Amino acid sequence: MSDLGDFGDFDADAGIEDGSAADAAGSSPSSSGSEGTASSTTDEVTDDFEATTVEPSGEDVGIGTICVSQGLRIAEDEDDTTLRAYVTRGNRSSIRIGSYLLAPYPDGETLFCRITGLEYAQQYHADDATEIHARRAMRTDEIDEADYKFVANLEPVAVLYDDDGELKRRMTDRVPKPQTVIRQADDTEEIKTGLKMPDDGVFLGHLSVGGEKVRTAASPPTIDYRLKDDYDAGDPLVFRHSLIAGGTGSGKTHGAKNILRQYLAEERTYPMDDGREVSPAVVQFDPQDEYAQMHDDNPDLDDEFARRLEREGIAYGGHDETTAFIPKVGSASYAAGHHRAEQVEFTIPFSMVHDNPWLVAGSGLNDNQYGALTTVLLPRFRKQYGSDGTYEEFTTFLDDPALREELDESGRVHEATFDAVRRRVLGFGHIFDQDARPITELVHDFIQPGGLTVVPTYHINDSRATEAIVLAVSSLIIDQKLSNDPDYDRIKETPLVLGMDEAHNFLTDADSVQAGKVITKFTEAAKQGRKERLGLFLITQDPQDIHDAVFKQINTTVVLNLGDEDAIKSVNIPSNLESKVPYMEKGQMVVYSPDNSEPVELIGLPKCLTRHGRD
Repeated sequence: MSDLGDFGDFDADAGIEDGSAADAAGSSPSSSGSEGTASSTTDEVTDDFEATTVEPSGEDVGIGTICVSQGLRIAEDEDDTTLRAYVTRGNRSSIRIGSYLLAPYPDGETLFCRITGLEYAQQYHADDATEIHARRAMRTDEIDEADYKFVANLEPVAVLYDDDGELKRRMTDRVPKPQTVIRQADDTEEIKTGLKMPDDGVFLGHLSVGGEKVRTAASPPTIDYRLKDDYDAGDPLVFRHSLIAGGTGSGKTHGAKNILRQYLAEERTYPMDDGREVSPAVVQFDPQDEYAQMHDDNPDLDDEFARRLEREGIAYGGHDETTAFIPKVGSASYAAGHHRAEQVEFTIPFSMVHDNPWLVAGSGLNDNQYGALTTVLLPRFRKQYGSDGTYEEFTTFLDDPALREELDESGRVHEATFDAVRRRVLGFGHIFDQDARPITELVHDFIQPGGLTVVPTYHINDSRATEAIVLAVSSLIIDQKLSNDPDYDRIKETPLVLGMDEAHNFLTDADSVQAGKVITKFTEAAKQGRKERLGLFLITQDPQDIHDAVFKQINTTVVLNLGDEDAIKSVNIPSNLESKVPYMEKGQMVVYSPDNSEPVELIGLPKCLTRHGRD
């Protein structure tokens, strides 16, 4: 088999000397005749041919056209929709899956669509799976795209139309014309309208496609994504609850801080039933001791970046009204060299157990044991020691053998049940009634309109103690928010964002009575949140472990990089975005908020708006 190089070295004019072409012409059959005739004929022969362009005249507009070679159909069922576009050679390298395109109708309306697939198809039928095709390609510097068609599959998103000078959208209800010229969407208003994105609200990030920010001709060229935050278009989404899900190193704490900083913006207020406009209070449970840093400025945030934030209306900088409320647990000590926020110690009084009996149940109690605790033992203790009875007094109360015998003989509590309850309520001496002010006496300082209250638990080594602290404080807030006759008007009359990092540790699905009570409480809070101006802000790396009853109340889901398949499935985002989640870089996110916009991909800010990370 000859080497393919023989073809590469071939020259059609090789071996022909000067004048040989004329000699060949003279010896051709057409030159047989007189010498003068041959000479005349030779003089008329030329190797120069006039080149004819195959390019159409004029200047291209757009990136291609709607094609009908494989059908053109818009249907109610997206599986029956067939919408494809031919993309011209010069535009092919800039096209990405997920890019947004516009196809105008003849009457001025426009179809807003998204690229869902890209493919090359042969222009002319040929078998290119051969040795000669492959080796030719290996010896050339570029591909001749004229031999191929480049086709994009499109998903219609909405029809854009003008309504008295205002751009609006409606569902796709008409098919574009064949050969309609398509162009990339590069206008902020068109893109925001097409994706149903609000102009104002809480900033989350910038719109992106495939990890690259969508850019326009405007200034700034990026497109900001915001959550609705007023009552003009329904309830603010903060009171319809948010979830941030992301694995370790995905940037979820960085992103959560940036979002919470927007809720703490000076100008952000919400109307209350009495007509007052009140700034929200943010309470953040912090198992890694990172959020108290929001008191301090980020030293890496330079002047140029700050000016950009100001142009886009993004709140930044440390929040002075940040207080770290430190739970006093046994001998555990709290070190705070990484932030300058004010610190206030507090303890959980045992009196809170009367309203939340499950706080004192160390392990799972069955229904019979829980009933004995709530209907017999706690009421008897309260009658004997008063509503301010301490945990130490309660354990002494249960150590009384006469009480055990009396309750058993009367048939109210079997002695085995009594013993089981007693065993399970022991071991809380380092949690209740410590040497600090009770949280019930600090409510006015704990809930500060416009303030950030952080409850760090990193210094507590006992997971059971951590769980009791977080659930006791959150239950106090929820109970007062939902009560028609609250003990603390400060909680009832202040808009509240209740943030919980590692939420899967507290709102998980479990079989115990206590877990059921917790889930019921948070589910009710989520259902009534919009009415009571209480928003849950949950952060987790294991969204699959959060109880489904709570998860169903979440309206806004922000998903960063997740590597676990079960975790990705649990967040219930569209499949086209779900497939991107394992490959997203730090700061990339998918936002699924049906009442705010179409599902979109975003890139968060590269810098934290407050201090973040320890030196």
